[in-house]
Amino acid sequence: MIYLDAAATAPVRREVLEEMWPLLTTTFGNPSSHHTYGEAAADAFSTARVRLAGMLGCRPSEVIITSGGTEANNLALKGISLASPRGRHIVTSAIEHPAVTEVLAYLRDTHGFRITVLPVSDTGVVAPAALEAALGEDTTLCTVMYANNEMGTVQDVAALAGICRRRGVPFHTDAVQAAGWLPIDVDRLGVSALSLSGHKLGTPKGIGLLYLRAGIRCEPVLHGGGQERGRRSGTENVAGAVGLARALELAQGALPAAAADAASARDAFIARILTRVPDALLTGHAEDRLPNLASFCFPGVSGETVLLELERRGVVCSSGSACAAGSSEPSAVLLALGLDEGTALSAVRLSWTQGMAREDLEEAADAVIASVLAVRSLGAAHGVGHLADP
Repeated sequence: MIYLDAAATAPVRREVLEEMWPLLTTTFGNPSSHHTYGEAAADAFSTARVRLAGMLGCRPSEVIITSGGTEANNLALKGISLASPRGRHIVTSAIEHPAVTEVLAYLRDTHGFRITVLPVSDTGVVAPAALEAALGEDTTLCTVMYANNEMGTVQDVAALAGICRRRGVPFHTDAVQAAGWLPIDVDRLGVSALSLSGHKLGTPKGIGLLYLRAGIRCEPVLHGGGQERGRRSGTENVAGAVGLARALELAQGALPAAAADAASARDAFIARILTRVPDALLTGHAEDRLPNLASFCFPGVSGETVLLELERRGVVCSSGSACAAGSSEPSAVLLALGLDEGTALSAVRLSWTQGMAREDLEEAADAVIASVLAVRSLGAAHGVGHLADP
């Protein structure tokens, strides 16, 4: 099988497991315990935080260890918004992950926040001028994702954050998909807060972080023993933090060469499919996109049916965000690009990890081509649009 669903989750890296193993077997103490085991765990946890801060270009005290990207987003959005004295207004984009959109819906419905949703271009780009116009004296926070998880479009976060900084508005970015492929130096990006998740980088699921710039007020979401300087209570996941540090070092350390190689393979992959599948539509920006993600719509067929045919041919991928798996509704992200519902339901997303062999991508591209043509052919023979029809 060729696994092309890394945007949903990446396989755990051996180097990460090897570094985590002692924290699970010998140095397993609770970092809050005042004995040999606890102190050893606390030292490992502190060292992991320093390593993570080094990769982000920030102070260790600005790194908050979380259970993943969803918690990091919740802490950033709820914490900053509820602590802010500015007002009750948040600006976001129309293509955010559910871990952002659902939090904003909660803040709107429960706490009375006004949410301004910025439109995007047909390639998924947020216009800086639109952000500038949306900001007001009562704007509490702006949140725009760095790289989209469904179509791969990359935003000019530095430009967007710069607009907010000049207006005194904190800027948060969901960088879960960007890590491992794009620069994440928080000073150069100019962000106030940034969310990461380990399982996109090769850690076991259940570990992530929030960078929170010093001086930004933030209410805790989890209350308890006061860990993480009172910002995130709960017994620390020492092994997870160590694994995250290792995974981030491996992924970011391979840049920019790994990103350049992946982008070259991606472009060949996209061209191969667009050339041989009539009416195939690339979604997202053709150039400003993640190096490891190609997303298409194939009008006239069901994306879910294409996925079944692809798996039968040895390729595993998805139709979009794994967090929306099982939904029969078209993707809100694709609708925001101006696509109609039928076209949005024909979506197929293919994504891969660093080091994917070009031969495997060529084989996968041929499988996509064969699968779409087979589904269309069978649909035409039966007078229907896809294999699932009677």
